[in-house]
Amino acid sequence: MAVQCLIVDDNVQFLHAARDLLEREEITIVGMASTVTDALRVFEESRPDVTLVDFSLGGMRGFDLARRLVEAGRGFRSAVILISTYAERDVLEVIAGSPAVAFLPKYGLSGSAIRAVLASGGHCPTEGA
Repeated sequence: MAVQCLIVDDNVQFLHAARDLLEREEITIVGMASTVTDALRVFEESRPDVTLVDFSLGGMRGFDLARRLVEAGRGFRSAVILISTYAERDVLEVIAGSPAVAFLPKYGLSGSAIRAVLASGGHCPTEGA
């Protein structure tokens, strides 16, 4: 299954590392953004299957951007997955109230993890399960 992905993170080094990793695992990266404005623009232009959003984006929480992306996605299905260096247990409450379909820790980011979330309808195994 071809998966088109947008990556949003304010750490440019992480953006490039994630892109390289995911492209090796046959995820098509349709864009990268390090600001909310760029993320919304690229999202509208590319209509990705999935958008990876860092939990902390400088002055804005990834949770807030996830909500804006879901609202901007009127009429097309696009999953938002929150990513972070935080452990899931540390951000569980915020994730539960978010419109994101799942959370993936950055250390667990992979093409297979993204595909598993999408195949399960937006659920991923929790950390340590």
